[in-house]
Amino acid sequence: MASGRTNSEIASELHVAVGTVKTHTNNTYRKLGVNRRSEALAKARELDLLP
Repeated sequence: MASGRTNSEIASELHVAVGTVKTHTNNTYRKLGVNRRSEALAKARELDLLP
């Protein structure tokens, strides 16, 4: 997500279905308390989860 890849690109790289990526993305949003990818990245950086 942080690299700017789309769900399809992530799914292809990990050899999983796009739906799987969406499920994990939504679970991440829920755990971080956000609604968008940009908010998730900002929150993850704020929590020192990303460089």
